[in-house]
Amino acid sequence: MSTDFRDAWATWHHEHERARADEHGFLAITSIRWLTGTPDRFDDAPGSWSTSEDGPVVVLDDGESIEVDGVRVTGTHRFGPLPERSSTAVLWQDGDETVVVEVARRGGNDVIRPRHPSNPTRVSYPGTPSYAPDPAFVVDAHFEPFDTPRSVTVGSVVDGLQHVYEAPGVLTFDLDGPQSLLAFNGHGDGLHVLFTDRTSGVTTYAANRSLDVPAPDASGATTIDFNRATNLPCAYTVHATCPLPPAENRLDVAVEAGELLPA
Repeated sequence: MSTDFRDAWATWHHEHERARADEHGFLAITSIRWLTGTPDRFDDAPGSWSTSEDGPVVVLDDGESIEVDGVRVTGTHRFGPLPERSSTAVLWQDGDETVVVEVARRGGNDVIRPRHPSNPTRVSYPGTPSYAPDPAFVVDAHFEPFDTPRSVTVGSVVDGLQHVYEAPGVLTFDLDGPQSLLAFNGHGDGLHVLFTDRTSGVTTYAANRSLDVPAPDASGATTIDFNRATNLPCAYTVHATCPLPPAENRLDVAVEAGELLPA
């Protein structure tokens, strides 16, 4: 293994851990609140919250305020209908602590998730162990696009919740034999995969792991680096709605690369 390969992985891993432990990252989430048509107050967020077909609404008491898109808001604020998987960050000053209240839509439901930097899950986060980087788990892959992208429904770590993703095609590669992964649209022109393998529930998180794949070239060629497989938020907090991998992405091989079970 070259020094450049090891150093590049270490730099990537350090940045990923830094982002995970951000003061308003998912480790700071103190609750997930499923909004209904009945206004409700919560002990870790300001105001009274409800939702309808017109989207989430918060009614702030006298003396309460939030910041939305850089503007101080008092009284009643209507967020409007939220697109699926979207999130809006609302700032709230709770004493000396700046709290981000995430207003989001997940699986057809409007939710809020307050993010307090002082949350013990974040403050006591010890870091996530990983397999040592191994070039053997960097594999050449070929992207085979569908004639038309497919809408794929997958389950969630929350019982009864479903997610729908657009799948543009399939990645094929060799790892102890021919393998394939259904690919979802990722960042930019890149692809994104969710998968399990023989290590799942043994040395790695049981429900899923996540991996970004670079955009294929004109011939469909790309590279999958399993050393950069990461845990989703549900590995760390019960306040997550993470998707489960599609059935096609349960690899019958031990992918001994990437992040291990959280410490």
